[in-house]
Amino acid sequence: MSYWGKLAGAAGGFALGGPLGAIGGALAGHLLIDRETPAEHEAEERDHRNLAFTIGVIALSAKMAKADGVVAPVEVAAFEKTFQIEEKDRPEVEHAFNLAAKDIAGFDAYARQLAEMFASEPATLEDVLHGLAAIAAADGAIHEYELGFLEKVGEIFGFDRARFRRALGFHVRFPDNDPYEVLGADAASTDEELKRRHRSLVAENHPDRAVARGLPAAAVQIATSKLASINAAWDAIRAQRGIA
Repeated sequence: MSYWGKLAGAAGGFALGGPLGAIGGALAGHLLIDRETPAEHEAEERDHRNLAFTIGVIALSAKMAKADGVVAPVEVAAFEKTFQIEEKDRPEVEHAFNLAAKDIAGFDAYARQLAEMFASEPATLEDVLHGLAAIAAADGAIHEYELGFLEKVGEIFGFDRARFRRALGFHVRFPDNDPYEVLGADAASTDEELKRRHRSLVAENHPDRAVARGLPAAAVQIATSKLASINAAWDAIRAQRGIA
């Protein structure tokens, strides 16, 4: 059984509820697994969060790809490249992608469910948006309709301007990119205040936290990329101020 099929089956799909649960349940199909031992029950919550993140990113990616009217093979390929999908897992991934693209639920339904599930973990929601931006940028540029899609998802997640731009990371270059904004800090802050802010963001967004939160390997890749953009902003500020 492939990772994607096992994941959907182990988590139960339908346990997620809402539009994400519908896709997870359809993906699981006949692969549902009974939990009998304490260890398996303990692992179920981790699988549940894993599935929510994974299906959520797939669903929003599919809706973003369909925003221009049709899901092109290159857009599915962009998802597979960004998440380094293995050949044996592609049938399940493409099936889930197509299910989400055809689902009558709008992208906002998926985004709201993720916002509710990870309300206490804004860094995880940032990771979702960062992954979407990576997929949008996979063809070399983020198009206007894709940026608009990302902005609407960010609004549903409750992001302010600083958190939204930090979530996009390297994938979107705004004309007025400000390293202080990436850190969510004021340019009038002292060096020590900025150091504390940077340390706080590193702790919040470190890839190890993604593992501790029970998220999949894809989330670790996303967190690593996002942390790199945070560190780049800090390096720019250090250079400006001559901070050792």
